[in-house]
Amino acid sequence: MMRWLTVLFTLSLLAGCGTQVTRLNPNDTVDLSGSWNDTDSRLVAEEMIQDALSHPWIAQYESRAGQAPTLIVGRVRNLSHEHININTFVNDMERALINSGRVNFVASSQERSEIREERIDQDLNATEQTRNAAGNETGADFMLKGQINTIIDVASDDQVRYYQVDLTLISMKDNRKVWLGQKKIKKLIENSKLRY
Repeated sequence: MMRWLTVLFTLSLLAGCGTQVTRLNPNDTVDLSGSWNDTDSRLVAEEMIQDALSHPWIAQYESRAGQAPTLIVGRVRNLSHEHININTFVNDMERALINSGRVNFVASSQERSEIREERIDQDLNATEQTRNAAGNETGADFMLKGQINTIIDVASDDQVRYYQVDLTLISMKDNRKVWLGQKKIKKLIENSKLRY
């Protein structure tokens, strides 16, 4: 009898220590560690793209060319102290650009390679009526490039994490920089056990 009580007590303890999952709204701000997170990525991308689209370069291009500019996102480098998923940040920027309705947007070099392979396959296997011929791609007028930097200040168990995101929009025609954007985030993390 004592053995069964011990087994039941142990099982009840283990059941009480189980993992608990709470579903959250993806737009909720949850900052557990103070590191760069999904909220930082989304908010920085949206704010910087709004800033880029509100400056004169876009109206100047439209009056000169008679159409909306075509953009591509180039390389965004992570020069910070921590792992940042750059793909998520780039996707947030692309979404904000496309959803603005103010610019056209073309595929990245990796995406273009896959599409070009599909065109070659279509050339060999698709009917004449449904085949998409090579040589009809739209070229980009501007490339958006950037980097993410950090400065970490640590004293005892407290940290200040400073993130600076710099983006540059460059004319493909003549390499002119037509817009420079910068967003800064500063976080105080108290009683942090994570050290850099």
